[in-house]
Amino acid sequence: MTANTAPALLDLAPLGAGHFARIEDKVAALMRTRETVVAMQGEALLPLEACIRSAVRPGSTALNIITGPYGETFGGWLRSCGAEVVTVAAPFSGAVTPGQVAEALRAHPAIDFVSLVHAEAATGNTNPVAEIGAVVREHGALLMLDAVASVAAEPLLTDEWGVDLCVIGGQKAMAGPAGVSAVSVSARAWERIAANEQAPRRSYLSLLDWKERWIDGGRTALPHAPAQLEMLALEQAVDRIEADGLDGVIARHRAASAATRAGVRALGALAPYVIRDEDAAPAATTLRAPDGIDARDVVAAALAADASVPVQAAAGALAKEMIRVNHYGLDADREVVLASLAAFGEGLRALGVSAADPAGALRAAGEAWDAVIAG
Repeated sequence: MTANTAPALLDLAPLGAGHFARIEDKVAALMRTRETVVAMQGEALLPLEACIRSAVRPGSTALNIITGPYGETFGGWLRSCGAEVVTVAAPFSGAVTPGQVAEALRAHPAIDFVSLVHAEAATGNTNPVAEIGAVVREHGALLMLDAVASVAAEPLLTDEWGVDLCVIGGQKAMAGPAGVSAVSVSARAWERIAANEQAPRRSYLSLLDWKERWIDGGRTALPHAPAQLEMLALEQAVDRIEADGLDGVIARHRAASAATRAGVRALGALAPYVIRDEDAAPAATTLRAPDGIDARDVVAAALAADASVPVQAAAGALAKEMIRVNHYGLDADREVVLASLAAFGEGLRALGVSAADPAGALRAAGEAWDAVIAG
Protein backbone atom coordinates (compact mmCIF):
# COMPACT_ATOMS: atom_id res chain seq x y z
CA MET A 1 0.00 0.00 0.00
CA THR A 2 1.42 3.39 -1.03
CA ALA A 3 1.90 5.86 1.80
CA ASN A 4 -0.05 9.09 1.57
CA THR A 5 2.55 11.85 1.15
CA ALA A 6 0.08 14.67 0.48
CA PRO A 7 0.30 17.66 2.82
CA ALA A 8 -2.14 17.72 5.73
CA LEU A 9 -4.80 20.17 4.56
CA LEU A 10 -7.77 18.95 6.59
CA ASP A 11 -8.78 19.24 10.25
CA LEU A 12 -6.61 22.29 10.80
CA ALA A 13 -6.87 24.37 13.91
CA PRO A 14 -8.93 27.55 13.33
CA LEU A 15 -7.11 30.59 11.97
CA GLY A 16 -7.70 33.17 14.68
CA ALA A 17 -7.88 36.92 14.43
CA GLY A 18 -4.41 37.40 15.87
CA HIS A 19 -2.81 35.13 13.27
CA PHE A 20 -4.82 36.77 10.48
CA ALA A 21 -3.61 40.20 11.63
CA ARG A 22 0.01 39.02 11.77
CA ILE A 23 -0.23 37.83 8.18
CA GLU A 24 -1.56 41.25 7.15
CA ASP A 25 1.38 42.88 8.94
CA LYS A 26 3.85 40.67 7.07
CA VAL A 27 2.22 41.64 3.78
CA ALA A 28 2.39 45.32 4.73
CA ALA A 29 6.13 44.98 5.32
CA LEU A 30 6.57 43.35 1.91
CA MET A 31 4.63 46.22 0.32
CA ARG A 32 6.71 48.78 2.20
CA THR A 33 3.70 50.46 3.75
CA ARG A 34 2.68 51.60 7.23
CA GLU A 35 -0.89 52.14 6.07
CA THR A 36 -3.79 49.77 6.68
CA VAL A 37 -3.57 46.45 4.82
CA VAL A 38 -6.65 44.27 4.39
CA ALA A 39 -6.32 40.68 3.19
CA MET A 40 -9.37 39.79 1.09
CA GLN A 41 -10.90 36.42 0.43
CA GLY A 42 -10.59 36.19 -3.34
CA GLU A 43 -8.17 36.74 -6.19
CA ALA A 44 -6.97 40.25 -6.90
CA LEU A 45 -9.87 41.33 -9.10
CA LEU A 46 -11.94 41.45 -5.90
CA PRO A 47 -9.98 44.23 -4.15
CA LEU A 48 -9.32 46.01 -7.44
CA GLU A 49 -13.04 46.35 -8.11
CA ALA A 50 -13.64 47.12 -4.43
CA CYS A 51 -11.16 50.01 -4.56
CA ILE A 52 -12.81 51.61 -7.57
CA ARG A 53 -16.38 51.16 -6.37
CA SER A 54 -15.44 52.42 -2.90
CA ALA A 55 -13.43 55.51 -3.85
CA VAL A 56 -15.08 56.70 -7.08
CA ARG A 57 -18.33 58.61 -6.79
CA PRO A 58 -20.91 59.55 -9.44
CA GLY A 59 -20.10 62.76 -11.27
CA SER A 60 -16.39 62.64 -10.49
CA THR A 61 -13.58 62.57 -13.06
CA ALA A 62 -11.07 59.74 -13.15
CA LEU A 63 -7.90 59.17 -15.15
CA ASN A 64 -7.44 55.58 -16.34
CA ILE A 65 -4.01 54.63 -17.67
CA ILE A 66 -4.07 51.72 -20.13
CA THR A 67 -1.01 49.70 -21.04
CA GLY A 68 -2.73 46.31 -21.16
CA PRO A 69 -5.99 44.42 -20.62
CA TYR A 70 -6.39 45.16 -16.91
CA GLY A 71 -6.33 48.89 -17.53
CA GLU A 72 -9.14 48.36 -20.02
CA THR A 73 -11.12 46.50 -17.33
CA PHE A 74 -10.70 49.37 -14.87
CA GLY A 75 -12.20 51.81 -17.37
CA GLY A 76 -15.43 49.81 -17.46
CA TRP A 77 -15.72 49.80 -13.68
CA LEU A 78 -15.02 53.53 -13.45
CA ARG A 79 -17.78 54.32 -15.95
CA SER A 80 -20.24 52.06 -14.16
CA CYS A 81 -19.59 54.10 -11.00
CA GLY A 82 -20.80 57.19 -12.86
CA ALA A 83 -17.40 58.80 -13.35
CA GLU A 84 -16.27 60.69 -16.40
CA VAL A 85 -13.22 58.75 -17.55
CA VAL A 86 -10.17 60.36 -19.14
CA THR A 87 -7.92 57.78 -20.79
CA VAL A 88 -4.18 57.82 -21.32
CA ALA A 89 -3.00 54.84 -23.34
CA ALA A 90 0.38 53.60 -24.50
CA PRO A 91 1.11 50.91 -27.07
CA PHE A 92 1.39 47.48 -25.47
CA SER A 93 4.99 47.47 -26.76
CA GLY A 94 5.96 50.24 -24.30
CA ALA A 95 4.97 52.15 -21.20
CA VAL A 96 3.16 55.35 -20.31
CA THR A 97 5.30 58.36 -19.43
CA PRO A 98 4.93 60.77 -16.50
CA GLY A 99 4.67 63.56 -19.06
CA GLN A 100 1.56 61.99 -20.58
CA VAL A 101 -0.01 61.75 -17.14
CA ALA A 102 0.91 65.34 -16.26
CA GLU A 103 -0.57 66.60 -19.52
CA ALA A 104 -3.86 64.78 -18.87
CA LEU A 105 -4.06 66.19 -15.34
CA ARG A 106 -3.45 69.73 -16.59
CA ALA A 107 -6.11 69.34 -19.26
CA HIS A 108 -8.64 67.93 -16.77
CA PRO A 109 -8.09 69.59 -13.38
CA ALA A 110 -11.19 67.90 -11.92
CA ILE A 111 -9.48 64.48 -11.97
CA ASP A 112 -9.45 63.14 -8.41
CA PHE A 113 -8.72 59.44 -8.99
CA VAL A 114 -6.02 57.75 -11.09
CA SER A 115 -5.89 54.03 -11.85
CA LEU A 116 -2.64 52.43 -13.00
CA VAL A 117 -1.21 48.95 -13.51
CA HIS A 118 2.39 48.66 -12.39
CA ALA A 119 3.31 45.65 -14.54
CA GLU A 120 1.10 43.85 -17.03
CA ALA A 121 2.08 40.19 -17.21
CA ALA A 122 -0.28 39.80 -20.17
CA THR A 123 1.60 42.34 -22.29
CA GLY A 124 5.01 42.17 -20.62
CA ASN A 125 5.43 45.88 -19.90
CA THR A 126 5.94 47.88 -16.70
CA ASN A 127 5.25 51.52 -15.88
CA PRO A 128 7.41 54.06 -13.99
CA VAL A 129 5.25 54.27 -10.88
CA ALA A 130 7.61 56.41 -8.79
CA GLU A 131 7.60 59.22 -11.36
CA ILE A 132 3.89 58.92 -12.14
CA GLY A 133 3.10 58.87 -8.42
CA ALA A 134 4.94 62.15 -7.93
CA VAL A 135 2.88 63.78 -10.68
CA VAL A 136 -0.40 62.46 -9.27
CA ARG A 137 0.50 63.49 -5.73
CA GLU A 138 1.29 67.04 -6.86
CA HIS A 139 -2.13 67.20 -8.54
CA GLY A 140 -3.83 65.92 -5.38
CA ALA A 141 -5.65 62.91 -6.83
CA LEU A 142 -5.84 59.46 -5.27
CA LEU A 143 -3.63 56.84 -6.93
CA MET A 144 -4.76 53.21 -7.21
CA LEU A 145 -2.07 50.73 -8.25
CA ASP A 146 -2.44 47.17 -9.47
CA ALA A 147 0.83 45.61 -8.27
CA VAL A 148 -0.21 41.98 -8.69
CA ALA A 149 2.47 41.20 -11.30
CA SER A 150 5.13 43.45 -9.81
CA VAL A 151 5.25 42.61 -6.11
CA ALA A 152 8.43 40.61 -5.42
CA ALA A 153 9.49 40.93 -9.08
CA GLU A 154 10.53 44.58 -8.93
CA PRO A 155 10.66 47.28 -6.25
CA LEU A 156 7.28 48.24 -4.78
CA LEU A 157 7.51 51.24 -2.43
CA THR A 158 3.87 51.93 -1.68
CA ASP A 159 4.24 54.78 0.81
CA GLU A 160 7.29 56.40 -0.75
CA TRP A 161 5.55 56.55 -4.13
CA GLY A 162 2.34 58.02 -2.69
CA VAL A 163 0.10 55.09 -3.64
CA ASP A 164 -3.25 55.38 -1.86
CA LEU A 165 -4.75 52.04 -2.86
CA CYS A 166 -2.32 49.25 -3.71
CA VAL A 167 -3.47 45.74 -4.61
CA ILE A 168 -1.31 42.63 -4.67
CA GLY A 169 -1.92 38.92 -5.28
CA GLY A 170 0.23 36.00 -4.29
CA GLN A 171 0.16 33.90 -7.44
CA LYS A 172 2.89 35.45 -9.59
CA ALA A 173 6.33 36.51 -8.38
CA MET A 174 5.49 35.57 -4.80
CA ALA A 175 4.92 31.96 -5.94
CA GLY A 176 1.97 31.79 -3.59
CA PRO A 177 -1.79 31.20 -3.74
CA ALA A 178 -4.22 32.67 -6.26
CA GLY A 179 -7.29 32.67 -4.04
CA VAL A 180 -6.34 35.47 -1.65
CA SER A 181 -5.18 39.03 -2.17
CA ALA A 182 -4.47 42.19 -0.21
CA VAL A 183 -4.97 45.93 -0.50
CA SER A 184 -3.29 48.77 1.34
CA VAL A 185 -5.50 51.81 2.02
CA SER A 186 -4.08 55.22 2.91
CA ALA A 187 -5.70 57.50 5.47
CA ARG A 188 -6.88 59.92 2.82
CA ALA A 189 -8.32 57.05 0.78
CA TRP A 190 -10.35 55.97 3.81
CA GLU A 191 -11.64 59.55 4.11
CA ARG A 192 -12.71 59.52 0.45
CA ILE A 193 -14.39 56.13 0.81
CA ALA A 194 -16.26 57.14 3.96
CA ALA A 195 -17.57 60.27 2.22
CA ASN A 196 -18.82 58.33 -0.81
CA GLU A 197 -22.50 57.50 -0.33
CA GLN A 198 -22.28 55.03 -3.22
CA ALA A 199 -19.43 53.01 -1.69
CA PRO A 200 -20.47 49.38 -1.21
CA ARG A 201 -21.75 48.46 2.23
CA ARG A 202 -22.81 45.05 3.56
CA SER A 203 -21.15 43.60 0.48
CA TYR A 204 -18.20 41.38 -0.39
CA LEU A 205 -16.89 44.44 -2.26
CA SER A 206 -17.09 46.66 0.80
CA LEU A 207 -13.84 48.02 2.15
CA LEU A 208 -15.86 49.97 4.69
CA ASP A 209 -17.20 46.72 6.15
CA TRP A 210 -13.63 45.59 6.77
CA LYS A 211 -12.75 48.92 8.34
CA GLU A 212 -15.75 49.10 10.63
CA ARG A 213 -15.96 45.43 11.59
CA TRP A 214 -12.26 44.53 11.63
CA ILE A 215 -9.85 47.48 11.70
CA ASP A 216 -11.77 49.89 13.93
CA GLY A 217 -12.23 47.12 16.49
CA GLY A 218 -8.50 46.59 16.78
CA ARG A 219 -8.50 43.48 14.55
CA THR A 220 -9.65 41.29 17.43
CA ALA A 221 -12.68 39.61 15.81
CA LEU A 222 -12.84 38.45 12.20
CA PRO A 223 -16.04 39.48 10.37
CA HIS A 224 -16.39 36.05 8.76
CA ALA A 225 -14.61 32.72 8.47
CA PRO A 226 -11.25 33.26 6.76
CA ALA A 227 -10.03 31.41 3.66
CA GLN A 228 -7.71 29.47 5.91
CA LEU A 229 -5.60 27.47 3.45
CA GLU A 230 -5.04 30.46 1.20
CA MET A 231 -4.09 32.71 4.11
CA LEU A 232 -1.59 30.16 5.43
CA ALA A 233 -0.13 29.76 1.94
CA LEU A 234 0.14 33.54 1.61
CA GLU A 235 2.02 33.67 4.89
CA GLN A 236 4.40 30.95 3.74
CA ALA A 237 5.04 32.81 0.47
CA VAL A 238 5.91 36.02 2.35
CA ASP A 239 8.07 34.11 4.83
CA ARG A 240 9.98 32.41 2.02
CA ILE A 241 10.66 35.75 0.34
CA GLU A 242 11.95 37.13 3.62
CA ALA A 243 14.16 34.07 4.12
CA ASP A 244 15.54 34.26 0.57
CA GLY A 245 15.90 38.04 0.77
CA LEU A 246 13.63 40.33 -1.23
CA ASP A 247 16.56 41.85 -3.11
CA GLY A 248 17.65 38.40 -4.24
CA VAL A 249 14.14 37.45 -5.37
CA ILE A 250 13.88 40.68 -7.37
CA ALA A 251 17.33 40.05 -8.88
CA ARG A 252 16.22 36.61 -10.08
CA HIS A 253 13.24 38.12 -11.85
CA ARG A 254 15.36 40.86 -13.43
CA ALA A 255 17.86 38.24 -14.54
CA ALA A 256 15.11 36.07 -16.04
CA SER A 257 13.79 39.00 -18.05
CA ALA A 258 17.22 40.11 -19.25
CA ALA A 259 18.24 36.56 -20.16
CA THR A 260 15.02 35.86 -22.05
CA ARG A 261 15.26 39.08 -24.05
CA ALA A 262 18.97 38.58 -24.83
CA GLY A 263 18.41 34.96 -25.79
CA VAL A 264 15.50 35.73 -28.07
CA ARG A 265 17.47 38.42 -29.88
CA ALA A 266 20.31 35.97 -30.45
CA LEU A 267 17.93 33.20 -31.45
CA GLY A 268 16.58 35.16 -34.40
CA ALA A 269 13.09 34.93 -35.94
CA LEU A 270 11.38 35.97 -32.68
CA ALA A 271 11.68 39.46 -31.19
CA PRO A 272 10.77 41.05 -27.85
CA TYR A 273 7.31 42.62 -28.10
CA VAL A 274 8.20 45.35 -25.60
CA ILE A 275 10.81 47.38 -27.42
CA ARG A 276 12.87 49.03 -24.67
CA ASP A 277 14.50 46.97 -21.95
CA GLU A 278 13.53 49.55 -19.31
CA ASP A 279 9.85 49.09 -20.20
CA ALA A 280 9.99 45.29 -19.89
CA ALA A 281 8.31 43.67 -16.89
CA PRO A 282 10.53 41.32 -14.88
CA ALA A 283 7.66 38.87 -14.35
CA ALA A 284 6.98 37.92 -17.98
CA THR A 285 8.40 38.53 -21.42
CA THR A 286 6.22 38.89 -24.48
CA LEU A 287 7.52 38.05 -27.95
CA ARG A 288 6.47 38.92 -31.47
CA ALA A 289 5.97 35.91 -33.73
CA PRO A 290 7.81 35.74 -37.08
CA ASP A 291 6.05 37.34 -40.04
CA GLY A 292 3.56 34.98 -41.60
CA ILE A 293 3.53 32.52 -38.69
CA ASP A 294 0.75 32.30 -36.12
CA ALA A 295 2.03 32.76 -32.56
CA ARG A 296 -0.15 29.87 -31.44
CA ASP A 297 1.70 27.57 -33.83
CA VAL A 298 5.04 28.69 -32.38
CA VAL A 299 3.80 27.98 -28.86
CA ALA A 300 2.46 24.58 -29.86
CA ALA A 301 5.76 23.67 -31.51
CA ALA A 302 7.76 24.82 -28.47
CA LEU A 303 5.55 22.82 -26.11
CA ALA A 304 5.87 19.78 -28.38
CA ALA A 305 9.64 20.08 -27.91
CA ASP A 306 9.37 20.54 -24.13
CA ALA A 307 5.96 20.48 -22.47
CA SER A 308 7.36 21.78 -19.19
CA VAL A 309 8.31 25.29 -20.32
CA PRO A 310 6.08 28.19 -19.16
CA VAL A 311 5.12 29.61 -22.56
CA GLN A 312 1.69 30.46 -23.94
CA ALA A 313 0.01 32.44 -26.66
CA ALA A 314 -1.57 35.77 -25.79
CA ALA A 315 -5.34 36.02 -25.49
CA GLY A 316 -7.87 37.88 -27.58
CA ALA A 317 -6.87 40.09 -30.48
CA LEU A 318 -3.14 39.52 -29.83
CA ALA A 319 -3.32 35.72 -29.99
CA LYS A 320 -1.92 35.48 -33.52
CA GLU A 321 1.07 37.75 -32.98
CA MET A 322 2.12 37.65 -29.30
CA ILE A 323 3.83 34.88 -27.32
CA ARG A 324 4.20 35.08 -23.56
CA VAL A 325 7.04 33.58 -21.54
CA ASN A 326 6.16 33.46 -17.84
CA HIS A 327 9.27 33.62 -15.67
CA TYR A 328 7.79 34.56 -12.33
CA GLY A 329 7.93 32.85 -8.97
CA LEU A 330 9.81 29.57 -9.12
CA ASP A 331 10.13 29.96 -12.90
CA ALA A 332 12.43 32.95 -12.39
CA ASP A 333 15.18 30.40 -12.74
CA ARG A 334 18.21 30.19 -15.03
CA GLU A 335 17.51 26.64 -16.16
CA VAL A 336 13.84 27.37 -16.87
CA VAL A 337 14.81 30.33 -19.07
CA LEU A 338 17.39 28.26 -20.96
CA ALA A 339 14.90 25.41 -21.41
CA SER A 340 12.32 27.86 -22.81
CA LEU A 341 14.80 29.21 -25.34
CA ALA A 342 15.87 25.70 -26.34
CA ALA A 343 12.22 24.75 -26.86
CA PHE A 344 11.68 27.80 -29.07
CA GLY A 345 14.74 26.84 -31.11
CA GLU A 346 13.47 23.32 -31.69
CA GLY A 347 9.95 24.52 -32.32
CA LEU A 348 11.02 27.09 -34.90
CA ARG A 349 13.08 24.49 -36.74
CA ALA A 350 10.07 22.19 -36.79
CA LEU A 351 8.08 25.02 -38.37
CA GLY A 352 10.73 25.44 -41.06
CA VAL A 353 12.17 28.69 -39.71
CA SER A 354 15.86 28.50 -40.55
CA ALA A 355 17.04 31.77 -39.00
CA ALA A 356 17.06 30.40 -35.46
CA ASP A 357 20.42 30.09 -33.62
CA PRO A 358 19.73 27.97 -30.50
CA ALA A 359 23.37 27.74 -29.40
CA GLY A 360 23.84 31.49 -29.69
CA ALA A 361 20.58 32.05 -27.79
CA LEU A 362 21.65 29.92 -24.85
CA ARG A 363 25.05 31.56 -24.70
CA ALA A 364 23.61 35.09 -24.80
CA ALA A 365 20.97 34.25 -22.20
CA GLY A 366 23.49 32.77 -19.82
CA GLU A 367 25.74 35.79 -20.10
CA ALA A 368 22.84 38.17 -19.51
CA TRP A 369 21.68 36.20 -16.45
CA ASP A 370 25.16 36.16 -14.95
CA ALA A 371 25.61 39.89 -15.55
CA VAL A 372 22.46 40.78 -13.62
CA ILE A 373 23.19 38.43 -10.71
CA ALA A 374 26.79 39.65 -10.49
CA GLY A 375 25.28 43.09 -10.28
